[in-house]
Amino acid sequence: MNDRENDLVKARPQISSKLLSENMSKDERFQNTTLRPVIKLQSPLLIAVFRNYIQKHKNVFHGLSTEKRLLYIENAIQKDMKFRNSVKGMIIGQFTLEEYDLYIENSSSLNKRMMNIITERLKDHVLLFEKNEVLSAVV
Repeated sequence: MNDRENDLVKARPQISSKLLSENMSKDERFQNTTLRPVIKLQSPLLIAVFRNYIQKHKNVFHGLSTEKRLLYIENAIQKDMKFRNSVKGMIIGQFTLEEYDLYIENSSSLNKRMMNIITERLKDHVLLFEKNEVLSAVV
């Protein structure tokens, strides 16, 4: 592995080995060994990017109920292709070359997994999107 590959892997947070088992599918293994750590690493950036998304869309988000905010997050990730592709790039850009080769074998299924994890992470942090919240509270 070259320096980039080593540096990328070293920078990622460790995940519980409980998420790995011998009988899991190739996609599930990729999800738990690559996607989850990369998304966790990128979490502060994803939250900052979503805050910017809210602002660019005239802060409509702030006038919504909690339930509608959760739907807003889902819709942003699932239906706004420009935003979705931007977020996807933030994750894929953290892959090693070997991981990228695995990713392109079944990118459709892995994209679905990736977007589901990101959606849940943003929903879990919905309170951080209040107008006066400080981003440093993310980590």
